[in-house]
Amino acid sequence: MTSGGYDPNQYPQGGQPGGYGQDPYGQQQPQPGYGQQQPYGQPGHGGAPQPGYGQPDPYGQQQPAYGQDPYGQQQPYPQQGQYGQQQSFGGGVQAADLGIRIGARLIDYLIIGIPVAIVLGLIVGSGTGGQIVTSLILSLAIYGYFVAMEITQQGQTLGKKILGLRVLAPGGAPTLTPEQSLKRNLFTIVGLIPCVGGLVSLGLAIYIMVTISNDPNKQGWHDKFAGGTQVVKG
Repeated sequence: MTSGGYDPNQYPQGGQPGGYGQDPYGQQQPQPGYGQQQPYGQPGHGGAPQPGYGQPDPYGQQQPAYGQDPYGQQQPYPQQGQYGQQQSFGGGVQAADLGIRIGARLIDYLIIGIPVAIVLGLIVGSGTGGQIVTSLILSLAIYGYFVAMEITQQGQTLGKKILGLRVLAPGGAPTLTPEQSLKRNLFTIVGLIPCVGGLVSLGLAIYIMVTISNDPNKQGWHDKFAGGTQVVKG
């Protein structure tokens, strides 16, 4: 030992302490190359070992599998209604098909149309002028009949009562308002148009039948024009 307390034999190789990563006994520790993975199960510098995918957590918590809810509950998929599925107004009612609706309409035309036509034919005669007057009055009588029956009889005309049908107001209400019934049966008075009234009435009737057949809820153009009325069974 020299003066000052410094021992030259304390530090090997020139008296310098071992550098970072060198063994204090003179052997250098091998360092992993760039891109090489640390040995399995040994942490890197300053980090804790990470559990592999699907391995239990070292703290007692298991990692959720891919696609599973982290809280252990699987989320159900939302269910969608089928396209074209018939909707219901509630109360177990079923929309009436086109055929039975045509049958009820024909019964009503026979009940109101034939007596009125006979009476008017006797009063105004069978001439050209008499036929025009008969057509106008008959159209008004049919229009008034359907409106009055639907308002006062909870959506049932005589023909509908015979075949077990009724008209529901928009939203499934049992009684139509006067405005709704007037709009729904407006097509019946196109016969008031001189000369072409009959052809227009026929064209509208065909169009309404087509719209009823193509609609999943069996609602014709006149039903939608009235705000969404619907003819149902019962």
